Amino acid sequence: MTVPLRIGFVPIARPTFDTALAVEATAQARQLLRGKGWQLVGPEEIVMDAAAARAAAAGLKDCPPDILLLFQATFADSTMSMALAEAVHAPLLLWALPEAPSGGRLRLNSLCGINLGAFALKKVGRRFRYVYAGPGDPAVLVQVESLARAGRALRTLREARVGVIGQHPDGFDPCHYDAGRLSRLLGVQVVPFELPAFFDRIRSQSAERVEAELASLSQTLPNLAELDQKAVRGTLSTLEALRDLSQAEGLGGVAVRCWPEFFTDMGCAACGAMSIMSDSGVPCSCEADVNGTITQIMLQAVSGMPAFGTDLVSANLEEDTVVVWHCGLAPLSMADPAVRPRGTVHSNRKLPLLMEFPLKPGRVTIARLSESSGAYRLVVGQGEMIQAPISFTGTSGVLRFDRPAAEVLDVILTQGVEHHLSLTYGDYVPALLAVGEMLELPVLCL
Repeated sequence: MTVPLRIGFVPIARPTFDTALAVEATAQARQLLRGKGWQLVGPEEIVMDAAAARAAAAGLKDCPPDILLLFQATFADSTMSMALAEAVHAPLLLWALPEAPSGGRLRLNSLCGINLGAFALKKVGRRFRYVYAGPGDPAVLVQVESLARAGRALRTLREARVGVIGQHPDGFDPCHYDAGRLSRLLGVQVVPFELPAFFDRIRSQSAERVEAELASLSQTLPNLAELDQKAVRGTLSTLEALRDLSQAEGLGGVAVRCWPEFFTDMGCAACGAMSIMSDSGVPCSCEADVNGTITQIMLQAVSGMPAFGTDLVSANLEEDTVVVWHCGLAPLSMADPAVRPRGTVHSNRKLPLLMEFPLKPGRVTIARLSESSGAYRLVVGQGEMIQAPISFTGTSGVLRFDRPAAEVLDVILTQGVEHHLSLTYGDYVPALLAVGEMLELPVLCL
């Protein structure tokens, strides 16, 4: 799933300044960025007039960047910056170069150049960030990476179609969604599907496909043959139906009404199917939680790794830990490598197929696109998943937030944060803060 970040790198200058020094600085900056393994797109030559800026912008349309980085190689007025900013739909970073007083010629005058650009951009309401650093300064990389990851998430959401199969259960108000508001805020399109029609799709799956999936999954789950085989095949038929629907409809994620009808009408659990789908890059949420699925898509985009929608079900205030859990739909890639995953049955409904394992230790980022305040906001947190025995049947992990568990719990409950939180491995809080900034969303920190 990991794809290199795509940096739209456009150096701008004027020929009346020291172009030889500008070329040298541009080469250093390119080397710094490429050293991270990022893909640089944009013109190879320094852009020196508005016509060249428009040509550079047109070239970027064929290969949309995660970030537009305007490298102010020398002074230039705002015409080039504005031409690029107006044409390229990506977070914008202005990079100015320091120039020490020499008593002689002002060779670059880069800082004044971004000052002009910043005024023009601010006046038209275009959001941007800036860095003021040498062309080889590694501190620049932190800003570039966080903004590029945010840009990737925003572009992914703008292009996303999210399927919702059935309606959320009564009383599960946090799973409510507003398709119109989501479209206006994020550009995401929510596509509803009726549960009975999806059940027909499940029933129509070929035995050959299901048996092939069963044979493959048996290599990972050693006890698969011990479970109710009809129910296991029902879950795997659900998996194939989800794959077919996602491919046919171009879905980037799916929210599924997983109970009670999967148990009562289909005689199986949807959880195992959703686990495998999330691992394959199509995040799935239970209880038809559309905002939860959207959060997982966002996290997957910033991290390049799967995301998991979970409940916070227990807190040990003395040890500053909480338990995150869900029935059995965490991606198998999140399993603690010291414990082999197993197939299991739903703790209440007693039907398979669900995944069972403790989550692996490591740094995690937590998020939620929340509506609990009546308006959208982004809930963000981070912490360490610690190695621990499985807490409850299904998939669970023991998490130590970076702030005391009592404070986290107090924020969640007093602010009415939704019961589903999403997580991915790694530290991507800076990227999420940039997402909130670009969307002008309030951020609630856990």
